[in-house]
Amino acid sequence: MTAFDPNAASAEESGVFGLPHTREEAAVVLVPVPFEATVSYGGGASEGPAAILRASRQVDLYDVEVGKPYEAGIAMLDDPADVRAWDLSARAAAAHVLSRGGTHGDPALEAAAASVDAYMERMNGWVRSTVELLLARGKIVGTVGGDHSVSFGAIEAHARRHPGLGLLHVDAHADLRVAFEGFAWSHASILHNVMARIPAVSKLVQVGIRDLCEEEAEQISSSGGRIQTFFDAELAEARFQGETWGQQTKRMIEPLPRDVYVTFDIDGLDPALCPNTGTKVPGGLSFQMATSLIAAVARSGRRIVGFDLTEVVPAKDGSEWDENVGARILYKLIGWALRSRA
Repeated sequence: MTAFDPNAASAEESGVFGLPHTREEAAVVLVPVPFEATVSYGGGASEGPAAILRASRQVDLYDVEVGKPYEAGIAMLDDPADVRAWDLSARAAAAHVLSRGGTHGDPALEAAAASVDAYMERMNGWVRSTVELLLARGKIVGTVGGDHSVSFGAIEAHARRHPGLGLLHVDAHADLRVAFEGFAWSHASILHNVMARIPAVSKLVQVGIRDLCEEEAEQISSSGGRIQTFFDAELAEARFQGETWGQQTKRMIEPLPRDVYVTFDIDGLDPALCPNTGTKVPGGLSFQMATSLIAAVARSGRRIVGFDLTEVVPAKDGSEWDENVGARILYKLIGWALRSRA
């Protein structure tokens, strides 16, 4: 590794967080997945990984909670050209379905949706195989989207390595819809697909949820406790009655097993922190609430074995606000994942 000064300004073409590490040197490797084919409201998440990379160079590397995560080595893989090509093709096919709000039994629209699903299965396979390879080399792996659909392959790879895996899911939405708008792999169906298709995931704990349909509510209530959802409104009401956030984080962490994967949709935060994300909902977590929740996992003695960050959409006014927040959440995820292994 070349000489590096953590106190100096980052060079424009430096690596993630301004670091010089290669994927071979780094303990933490980030996998960018620029894919957003089924996004139906707003757009731009496919540019999230590149925007976070740029914004990350403005993050100071010393952290008062976790110290010096950068010393372990952090690297981001190059933007994958194949995934970008699949996204563009899938988006073209999805546009016809999205404009109609679903397939509605129309053979042409059903064929278009099937084409989108085929591209998404390729993306899932690429993410899974890439993450599996990095895990086999002893890396801590974080996946950076893209819309929330990109998480499936990463979660599957981690669950294969850690049977009984628990998921901590931060989001405004439950993401438990079945084939939303006709797409089996919709971003709104990611957690349904995980729970239906990956039996090695033993527990799903959802935090910040404030937007869901009846079908999702029924899936939660019929899960036999495998899905435990902490609704934003109920958490807020309990705080109004005197429960502290610290007490709430203990309640939320308690159901999780020892090995935890964090899947973090940026719209789980207060929309003031992510005004350009596609499906923002009033309410949500402050930055400090979110990072203290992640910290609570590590401080409880559990291991954060992997994580993803999705739905970050670059600010259209050039302010880099959303990606700035995203980069800082990402650094906290990295820092606490490392600390949980210490």
